[in-house]
Amino acid sequence: MASALVWKVYSASGEHIASVRDAEDAAALVGLHDDGKVRVDGRIVWREGQEEDRAGNSYDFAAGVMHQRRREFHDAALNRWLALQRAGVR
Repeated sequence: MASALVWKVYSASGEHIASVRDAEDAAALVGLHDDGKVRVDGRIVWREGQEEDRAGNSYDFAAGVMHQRRREFHDAALNRWLALQRAGVR
């Protein structure tokens, strides 16, 4: 079964460029456009030109940053949910 196209690539003006399965593909696309951003799960995980390196220089580096940020967002959401559960909120 194929995975969903969760990595969304947008131009600097906010135009949707593509949706892809892999963070590396998203890095390649945003790197080709030399500007823009990548979103996953509704959150921005990469802004081309505002990071310590450009996606066009290293797709693997950019994908690693994107995965790390996605994990941080998920961990934060899980921690908020667990805190609500401990507080007795249903």
